[in-house]
Amino acid sequence: MRASILMLAILGVVASAHTAKAGLSTSPREIPASVDAASATDEANQQTEDQMRLTRAKRRDVQRALARLGFETKADGRFEEQTRDAIGRWQQGHDYVRTGFLNRAQYTTLLSDSAAAAQASRPDDQDHRRGGRVRHSRGGIGGPIGAIGHMVGGILGR
Repeated sequence: MRASILMLAILGVVASAHTAKAGLSTSPREIPASVDAASATDEANQQTEDQMRLTRAKRRDVQRALARLGFETKADGRFEEQTRDAIGRWQQGHDYVRTGFLNRAQYTTLLSDSAAAAQASRPDDQDHRRGGRVRHSRGGIGGPIGAIGHMVGGILGR
């Protein structure tokens, strides 16, 4: 049985050897465009936001994040005029095109900004009461998350 399997493997290699002699193709190939090309740009629109399929709970998270950052909006899970305006003002403050819609990169940045603001506003003595360790960051978001954010910001030119 092993001999048969070995013999079939060898025959397969020998049979495909002539194909290997053919070399690289010099004819141009058509490369299809990426399906998610819109999210690679900084511009956000209805389409980029729809592609994220934000649930009502995630929309409320966006609204709470905006409120935590000082943009007045109610957390009802509906992106109406007040929320669209708050998103637009947040975009403007981050040098994005002001559209009032989010793309995936902006959504991630908004939530991380909000988490950093929540962390910064929390007094250190709360950590001691809960028995947690106090961690000190050196200038903004630290650790691997901060390093990745700074690299992406540098690449995207923010």
